[in-house]
Amino acid sequence: MTTLLHRLLRAQSGGTAVEFALVLPLLMIFTFGIIDVGRFMWTWNRAEKATQMGVRFAVATKMIPQGLYDYSFASSGGIPQGDPVPTSAFGGATCKSTGGTVSCTCNAGATCPSLGTANSDAFTNILNRMDQFMPEIKAANVEVEYGASGLGYAGNPTGSDVAPLVTVRLKSLQFTPITSFLFVTVPLPDFSAALTLEDGLGSVSN
Repeated sequence: MTTLLHRLLRAQSGGTAVEFALVLPLLMIFTFGIIDVGRFMWTWNRAEKATQMGVRFAVATKMIPQGLYDYSFASSGGIPQGDPVPTSAFGGATCKSTGGTVSCTCNAGATCPSLGTANSDAFTNILNRMDQFMPEIKAANVEVEYGASGLGYAGNPTGSDVAPLVTVRLKSLQFTPITSFLFVTVPLPDFSAALTLEDGLGSVSN
């Protein structure tokens, strides 16, 4: 009996299996962690690319604040024909979708002409372009700002009097890791890209 007890206490034939069982959970977490790092970088890259392509589309197609495109700073704003439009006459406006309704408002502390009715089709076209690179983007995640750039002149007969700096922002995105049973969703930072408005017309862009 004593001999059998000594043999049992000294037996190591199952040691490897026990050690593997102890290490396996840590190994799986480490492996999934590596995968999540790759997924996070891929998600980050897609968000940046979607923002870049969104602003590229925005500057080459119709402006969302239709009233800004149609407004004459010469005949309605009192600025001499051919003079640059100062920031005191247009300081910037931001367009976004709230509850499915697209609206444009003058930036805080800025002066704007009548922005008119927001062109929801123009906003949707920008969103659809961004969705081609990151389908999880929703309308509520996107903001389009038309900021003062100092370009353009009052009374432009061929288009908008101002050529604003168009900034597309991507906000409030979340990244969900595979290891979400250990970590909650990770909020992504805001992404933005900016270009100067081109013609502000049309509905397609490369």
